[in-house]
Amino acid sequence: MARQDVTPQQVETMVDQYKGVIEQNGGTVEKTEMWGVKSLAYRIKKNRKAHFTMFNLNAPAPAVAEMERQMRINEDILRFMTIKVEELETEPSVMMQKRDRDERKDRERRERDGGGFDGASEGEEA
Repeated sequence: MARQDVTPQQVETMVDQYKGVIEQNGGTVEKTEMWGVKSLAYRIKKNRKAHFTMFNLNAPAPAVAEMERQMRINEDILRFMTIKVEELETEPSVMMQKRDRDERKDRERRERDGGGFDGASEGEEA
């Protein structure tokens, strides 16, 4: 999680930096998902929102430890969490599936409502 006032380009730069750390230490980044800015359940270092990013890593312990060390000293990183799993997911995460579902619902709603504004006022025919 990165501070809310960091730009998306800066977030991408940080992602590339941490990918480089993993790859330099013999690991690979299988998947990266940018989840965007989300509201936090409680304030963290005076921030109410944060940029969320998820990595699927296949890396040795020293590579992960170095990435975590660099995240710890970066003031733009609010929190991070590393979880060891038996097998990496190849499908989009639940967060990305939710975003796709929400976008699809919005698109269907616009199509159902007539596609938007056509220039006619209420009560007038176009």
